[in-house]
Amino acid sequence: MLPTTSVNSRSQGNGALSPRDAARHTAGAKRYKYLRRLFHFRQMDFEFALWQMLYLFTSPQRVYRNFHYRKQTKDQWARDDPAFLVLLSVWLCVSTVGFGFVLDMGFFETIKLLLWVVFIDCVGVGLLIATLMWFISNKYLVKQQNRDYDVEWGYAFDVHLNAFYPLLVILHFIQLFFINYVIISDSVIGYFVGNTLWLIAIGYYIYVTFLGYSALPFLKNTAILLYPFALLILLYLISLACGWNFTKMLCSFYKYRVK
Repeated sequence: MLPTTSVNSRSQGNGALSPRDAARHTAGAKRYKYLRRLFHFRQMDFEFALWQMLYLFTSPQRVYRNFHYRKQTKDQWARDDPAFLVLLSVWLCVSTVGFGFVLDMGFFETIKLLLWVVFIDCVGVGLLIATLMWFISNKYLVKQQNRDYDVEWGYAFDVHLNAFYPLLVILHFIQLFFINYVIISDSVIGYFVGNTLWLIAIGYYIYVTFLGYSALPFLKNTAILLYPFALLILLYLISLACGWNFTKMLCSFYKYRVK
């Protein structure tokens, strides 16, 4: 789960890690420790995970500032506590059940929708995005003078989860209160409200992702991660001009997938 590794790390006088320290700092060891804690709820700090979820909305910079503290105290950027992942999973379940209720789906259809949202929308798409960002950041964004450092794939996926949470709450929770009575109507107000929520949600995803990579001091030119905002706004304006209703399209797609 370490986002960075350095071949110049020194814990002995000759500049090499001791065998014990080297074993503790491998990605496999960190991953094993993280997965092991998934089965020990008493070791998870759910209060801190809730704090992070709150500030991902109000002040995401503070969340990534804490990542700096973790690097200084535990020598790793990514989370070593799976509490955030557990709470995100709970949010996925609750919001998807609400989505199924709003769309008048049956029990088994809702279960199919839940499996789709978890394994496709969150995990599947997250794996693709994390892999793409891992490749781009290591290939083009690492400073030349810091070639000993690289962005680990685990941190890239961690950033995806941070960015996915606000998007999930906006599209799978807040939007539920407007779908049947406002958004899926054929009125201008309907697709304006729905598409505006999509604009805010995806905008949050882009911004939180940018903060995640700009927090790494060995990366350069991270401002290019904000460039998709231009395409997002252009697509939003085109959708309003053409009368596209993104939420209505999503609802139709979900109903088709669970048949």
